[in-house]
Amino acid sequence: MHAIVPPYLLSRLANADAPHLAGAAEAARATLAMPRVYHPALTTIDVSVEGDALVFEGAPAPDRVISDAQNRETLPGVRVRSEDDPQSKDAAVNQAFDGLGDTFDFLWDAFRRSSVDGTGGTLQATVHYGEKYDNAFWNGERMVFGDGDGEVFTGFTGSISVIAHELGHGVVEYSGGLNYQGQSGALNESIADVFGALTEQHTRGQSADEASWLIGAGIFTPAVQGEALRSMKAPGTAYEDDVLGKDPQPAHMRDYVTTTQDNGGVHINSGIPNKAFHLVATALGGPAWERAGRIWYLTVTGGKLTPTADFAAFAAATTAVATAEYGESSEEVDAVRTAWSSVGVTSVDAAA
Repeated sequence: MHAIVPPYLLSRLANADAPHLAGAAEAARATLAMPRVYHPALTTIDVSVEGDALVFEGAPAPDRVISDAQNRETLPGVRVRSEDDPQSKDAAVNQAFDGLGDTFDFLWDAFRRSSVDGTGGTLQATVHYGEKYDNAFWNGERMVFGDGDGEVFTGFTGSISVIAHELGHGVVEYSGGLNYQGQSGALNESIADVFGALTEQHTRGQSADEASWLIGAGIFTPAVQGEALRSMKAPGTAYEDDVLGKDPQPAHMRDYVTTTQDNGGVHINSGIPNKAFHLVATALGGPAWERAGRIWYLTVTGGKLTPTADFAAFAAATTAVATAEYGESSEEVDAVRTAWSSVGVTSVDAAA
């Protein structure tokens, strides 16, 4: 499942024996045990044509629907806010509503993509899922947010990078998908992190150099020694806590984690392509979505990426897109080649 909190972190918390974290440990165990039904994305496109032209008038607006699970484990829950409704008294409802809107605005402004499916589809979310549920996830048709246990995790609607990350999984799916296993699964997670980070930067008007490159900043309580779930700038440094342990993400292929857990390490090994993207974005400078983000977006949505693509295949694909968009001798191509070589996915000779 496409959840923001990796199972290895929840497992550490579930096995914690600190008395003051008894409630959080119980919540983590319940979160790990709770089944999540996955609904594959289906697209229905209704196109009207005037003569030989397909005409779009004006900029699209989001169509958002927020539901409340009322701490039950049943979806979608009770509908509580949509586009024509006033602001709710529930902070989580408003945060989810605003986060969906920020993601919609980013996708349109940066890539002229209308909603997650590219056709203006409704953005749906459910808040207050489960009792002290320690996660947020995309189930193929909607965003689902838990409230956290209050001891380690806060509510998940407060982080725009979390919201956009999960919707990013939707963009990947509607574009053909990447199998959620091994390196293709790690790419799936990494691309979702890219969308999460870029949406946050777009909303804040930040350049690549100004951004934190943190995913999930603010979802830990002050009791946790850590900034966020992941750092794209410096994988492996997001947290180092007595209970949660040290962030295990590698930033280079020499430290690649071979495991059967977490669908073959999809959350751990995503640090490698995350670092590659950060290197491209900071090498090119300016708003990261304008060039680095465009290269990644066109690679994902171009129809040439296979569902089983590994890191090397994705490196080759991003290099090909950069070449087609900017030219063989461009700084964009040089930045992409250098980045993949720097994280050990390609050799220096292969990157040249």
